[in-house]
Amino acid sequence: MPWGAGQVSLAAGTDEQSLRMPGYTLTLTCPDRPGIVHSVTGAIVGLAGNIVESAQYGDAATNNFSMRINFYVEDGGPSLAEIRERLGGVADRFDMRWNLADDSVAPRVLILVSRHLHCLIDLLYRTRVGELKIDIPAVVSNHRDAYRLVASDDIPFFHLPVTPGTRAEQEARLVERIERERIDFVVLARYMQVLSTEFCHRFPGRVINIHHSFLPGFKGARPYHQAHARGVKLIGATAHYVTADLDEGPIIEQDVVRVTHAQSAEQLVAAGREVEQRVLARAVRYQSENRVLLNGEKTVVFA
Repeated sequence: MPWGAGQVSLAAGTDEQSLRMPGYTLTLTCPDRPGIVHSVTGAIVGLAGNIVESAQYGDAATNNFSMRINFYVEDGGPSLAEIRERLGGVADRFDMRWNLADDSVAPRVLILVSRHLHCLIDLLYRTRVGELKIDIPAVVSNHRDAYRLVASDDIPFFHLPVTPGTRAEQEARLVERIERERIDFVVLARYMQVLSTEFCHRFPGRVINIHHSFLPGFKGARPYHQAHARGVKLIGATAHYVTADLDEGPIIEQDVVRVTHAQSAEQLVAAGREVEQRVLARAVRYQSENRVLLNGEKTVVFA
């Protein structure tokens, strides 16, 4: 285990009373040096905060330190602004990039989809039953296939068709929708359009994509059929942040499922759909719970 790696969960000590109190999640990254944990936890204790979950990681290769702390304060305790001010002093001292999230506020998530609807269906269901604690103010698609599905969940659906000649205009309307709805992050639930470099640079660490893990071996159309023809034994999926480098952004989550020679190409496609759903759902949950921190071209995921 690399030096500085550590994770401790105190969640087992929580009770019903704590669940009713204001809860916050602090995430931070900074150059690693002595005193960070002591200073951060000391500031939280000084605010009469009770830490219920804490995880940290020091990367020896980059000297980068990452930390996530979930804590609550007593009713009538310091406001969010007061907490930010106190923690801001610690952040300045250690040159931190940091964020403090109010756990009572569900992140607002925009979903983009094309014609493959399995990941969208899965995300809508997990949100409906409370497995994913997110707010979906809109679904956008370059096709109309998802309209009835989205309407059945009383979610606004926006059809933004795109052609090579209208790509810039369509993307401008997409950015307008993101800003109007105050979107926290975007999920590409099998959205089969390449986003521009400008778009990727505008929303770093805020756009999640899902795709099969056959790349770069099986590119282009019908990758599962190509894999079947080559007798693959593992089918996988990758969820990652979108960057200007196509399908090469920092990886958030991956998984695989074993297949055999006896399965048809169509059965491989079905297995691929299931693993894509699982991987994307986990990535969305990690992002919504502020469990993913960027570490250069990689991520630290406090799952």
